[in-house]
Amino acid sequence: MLKYKKPRRKGKVSFTNYFQKLNPGDSVAVVKELSEPFGYSTRTQGRTGKVIAKRGKAYYVEIRELGKMKKYCIHPIHLKKIEEAK
Repeated sequence: MLKYKKPRRKGKVSFTNYFQKLNPGDSVAVVKELSEPFGYSTRTQGRTGKVIAKRGKAYYVEIRELGKMKKYCIHPIHLKKIEEAK
């Protein structure tokens, strides 16, 4: 898990990640963007789940944690779409 960015990348946010569009049912991984506040525990970092719905600018993501399915409302800057193998 990253704790800091390299000096040349510090403070920079990718607009493609910030404005990315996700559909319900898409598989995503939680990848914390270090220059934006995250608001959740580091335990959710690196977890994968499915997008349930969109609420305003954020997405509801269902993630299995400790054997239970939990719902998190996460901004798309912290989500990375996973391409499913065919």
